[in-house]
Amino acid sequence: MKVLISADMEGTCGIVSWVQVMPPEYAPGEPTSVPEYERARARMTREVSAAVAGALAGGAEEVVVNDSHDGMRNLIPEELHPACRFISGSDKPLSMVQGVDLPGVGALFLTGYHAKAGTPNAPLAHTWSDWLNDVRLDGRSIGEVGINAAVAGHFGVPVALVTGDRLAVDQTVALLGDEVVGVPVKDGLSTFAALHLHPAEAQRRIAAGAEAAVRRLLAGGGARPWPLPAGCRVELEFDHQARADQAAVVPGMERAGDRVVAYRPADGLDFIRRFRAATRAAAIRMSP
Repeated sequence: MKVLISADMEGTCGIVSWVQVMPPEYAPGEPTSVPEYERARARMTREVSAAVAGALAGGAEEVVVNDSHDGMRNLIPEELHPACRFISGSDKPLSMVQGVDLPGVGALFLTGYHAKAGTPNAPLAHTWSDWLNDVRLDGRSIGEVGINAAVAGHFGVPVALVTGDRLAVDQTVALLGDEVVGVPVKDGLSTFAALHLHPAEAQRRIAAGAEAAVRRLLAGGGARPWPLPAGCRVELEFDHQARADQAAVVPGMERAGDRVVAYRPADGLDFIRRFRAATRAAAIRMSP
């Protein structure tokens, strides 16, 4: 069995500020952006490597890592576990779960994940972009975890592990079931503060959780795929009506509120394709 790791950054141990997760080209006026980001991406890489080591110890045949944060060029290749392959770069058809369609992938790990937009006391909580307030599936808010689980579910792949802040872990287990192994590495105190494990201890727990997740699956238990229900309705709520104006132009979208568009995807692939089209269309300048 192969494992795909979708590696986000905001849920990494020690991270509580946007400066820490923004590559320097996106924070040109911030003097601390370079050292803060470099330290953060090193911790991100070490946590991912811990998940790789744990998956292999649990019996995985291969691990593929997909850099899933922002421009998706954050991981430090030379510091990754040498047994893995990795995917980097943006504009990937399956975005945060690129690689889940590779032959033999039987589990998806979510590392460095954060809680969904609007969650109090969750460090850097958001959903996909800063202009998307919510994603709902048949009325239920699903966040990035649900978005990616639904795409993976289309290929019959379950989310088996999640690491990040405690509320992100709790939301994942509540949505996907307690068969998902959860490894919290920090407890949020606000949107911009948290109580953290020591990074070395966070990495140790991630490795142990990854090993347990693979062993469960190979023993015939563990997490189950989470495909979209047939005929389900997806709603995207933006932060401004002008964004909904633009998203509504995407074929198959309908206006469902002042700041909301909705659609009924045929399957998980149709879901992510139209989702990406709508969120990109909504990424307009809000001033003339």
